[in-house]
Amino acid sequence: MATTWALSRSLERIGQLCRDVVEDKELRGGLLAELGRMVPFSAFACPLSDPESATGIAPMARIPCPEELPELIRLKYLTPECRWTALMGQVRPATTLLMETGGRPARSPLWNGVLNRYRVTDVLSTVFADKHGCWGWLDLWRAGDEGTFSEPETDYLATAAPLVAAGLRRSRAAQCRRDAEGIGAPWPAVRKPLPPQAVLTLDERLAVVGQTASAGDWLGLLQRGPRPYEGVPAEVLNVAAQLLAREAGVDPHPAMSRVPVGLGAWALLRSTRMDAGLLGATPPLAVTIQECPAVDRLEVFARCFALTPQQHRLLGFTAGGLNTAELATALRISPYTVQDQFKAVFAACGVRSRSALLGLALGTAAVPADAGPATAGD
Repeated sequence: MATTWALSRSLERIGQLCRDVVEDKELRGGLLAELGRMVPFSAFACPLSDPESATGIAPMARIPCPEELPELIRLKYLTPECRWTALMGQVRPATTLLMETGGRPARSPLWNGVLNRYRVTDVLSTVFADKHGCWGWLDLWRAGDEGTFSEPETDYLATAAPLVAAGLRRSRAAQCRRDAEGIGAPWPAVRKPLPPQAVLTLDERLAVVGQTASAGDWLGLLQRGPRPYEGVPAEVLNVAAQLLAREAGVDPHPAMSRVPVGLGAWALLRSTRMDAGLLGATPPLAVTIQECPAVDRLEVFARCFALTPQQHRLLGFTAGGLNTAELATALRISPYTVQDQFKAVFAACGVRSRSALLGLALGTAAVPADAGPATAGD
């Protein structure tokens, strides 16, 4: 274990990293490199998450069992011990497998089902969440002769967690800007239409047992870049696993996620239980994938840019086409207050007009985000 001085200096470097790096993969890669110097580990899982549902998306991982990813995800969601959603809002948003099980890891379904076969001795877990939502989480594994995680190591990660949460939220906001501005550039010319809604059906072990014709097109959009598992994208497995967790009473968050798929386009994934078929048969899980509706995009956007509930409502009504007078009536404020609210939103989002704001929020890039003089008028 590093000295107190070394840990303090490491936290300073993490804070600087989270302020300076705006691409989430680069940020997570730098974080893992820094953590590895202070808190050695042999394997890790570090996904982002939908800020409202806390369901995992865009995972980064190095695990010894990539072929068992569906089972690993299923049990991760069904295991109360070390669950990231249980750490949200805690004074110390980090814990270990041995701490949570009283030194008896066999109490953990995840350890019993997968981790023990890979000689995992302990897991250090944290969540990256703030008042605007859950932005991701991290599991660090030790195995074999690597020993267990200590209280000081757990405290170190807990102290780093709010810094990383703020950095990940800013990186999501920066991605909104990059997507919107990319659409407005002369390259690439026009974003292709997204596929029609798709449905995949999965069994209780998260194996795909059926899918509609357009599912392959959606899976290709989700499967961007190298992944540790060659099967169904992890986003599909995560949203289905969250439904199992809801049904088991482990976690109440909705089984849904909103996932950027490039060039300002987003997918909405939801999981539901299909209607019962043959008597006695367990109906399969269904995961629907469709283009993300504007209302869902605006909800994530408001969280990414730390908008207040009133500012979120203003944005939603503006997207609906209301002018200043109509906004004042809908929000029960004066037209002058509407103008003041817009100025605050423009400052938070780095835009100068309502059309630029909507282009940024909806990925349409009606005008460049920094074009034109600042104005809150119609």
